[in-house]
Amino acid sequence: MMFRASSSGSRILSRRLLSSQPAVAVTKSSGASASRLEALRDQLSTEDGNSLDDFASGERPVRIKAAPRSAKILPKPRWLKASPADSENYHKLRDTVRELGLATVCEEARCPNIGDCWGGGEDQTATATIMIMGDTCTRGCRFCSVKTSRAPPPLDPEEPEKVSSAIAKWGLDYVVLTSVDRDDLEDQGSEHFRQVVQKLKQKKPDLLVEALTPDFQGNEKLIHAVATSGLDVFAHNMETVERLTPRVRDHRADYRQSLAVLKYAKSVSNCLTKTSLMLGLGETDEELLQALEDLRAVDVDVVTFGQYLQPTKKHLPVKEYVTPEKFEEWQTKAEGMGFKYVASGPLVRSSYKAGEFFLKKYLNQQKEEQAVAAN
Repeated sequence: MMFRASSSGSRILSRRLLSSQPAVAVTKSSGASASRLEALRDQLSTEDGNSLDDFASGERPVRIKAAPRSAKILPKPRWLKASPADSENYHKLRDTVRELGLATVCEEARCPNIGDCWGGGEDQTATATIMIMGDTCTRGCRFCSVKTSRAPPPLDPEEPEKVSSAIAKWGLDYVVLTSVDRDDLEDQGSEHFRQVVQKLKQKKPDLLVEALTPDFQGNEKLIHAVATSGLDVFAHNMETVERLTPRVRDHRADYRQSLAVLKYAKSVSNCLTKTSLMLGLGETDEELLQALEDLRAVDVDVVTFGQYLQPTKKHLPVKEYVTPEKFEEWQTKAEGMGFKYVASGPLVRSSYKAGEFFLKKYLNQQKEEQAVAAN
């Protein structure tokens, strides 16, 4: 009881002592505050056009945009313009994708060329890139906007049938199948990938099928399952030069491992092999030339060059917007090194107009060979 009485008395005494302090300091502080308040009023009225009374009234003031802040994000140049996605064929493909619950890398990766590729038309070959094995990847590459998780949902056993049905409806000439990485599965989804390709070939034997595959952690048994599935083009993207690979790609990806994947796929099948390189990530000409030499050393047939575009602020920034003229130079260099086909341009993607690029080149080569044979 004595302890509580003493404690209560101490608190009362403290309050009395505090209340008995001179009021001079308070008066001075009040004057200074008033002066600062007036200065703040003046500043707000000149900078924002809204006074403190406007805020106090409860009405929402009109916000005026701040001046542009300096940032490392480079403005896009004029040549990076894609066609709008508004054609009849585009809407037809989009509706089928929704109806069958399919995922496309065109949408998931926010590709700027979806209007061109899905549009097709009388003089163009409609192409689409179907992303199988779900829309969630087990890896987190720093350039890619596809969502990630250590434990994605299970595979859809009906997907091979769904995909083949969609392609039959679309009437495509060339389809690109790609997939998320599925490191969580024992076979990393290789058998599922194989089944999708085989189902497509059963329903439409003349359809050209390109498979843009993961690295399957370099496991040759898993690579073999996809490479011998009946596809026409085995694609696996190097993405960038060797020095930048650890920074650009997931830590489980490796430059030399990707080269080995392409080499092994070539050795066990008659299909063309293909890869893609992004420019504008900080690579040098010497590094890019070395990458091309490494690709020719493992007999890669097709290479594409495209401009890296930052999908969101969370991803790697663009270091440089490479000019169309520079892309033309790289096309000339790569063709001179013996690649069967090269696609190079700011808006070129690994699967951008894949059918149009590949088919036109392939058919032209056939005509040339036939002309030579006739003579």
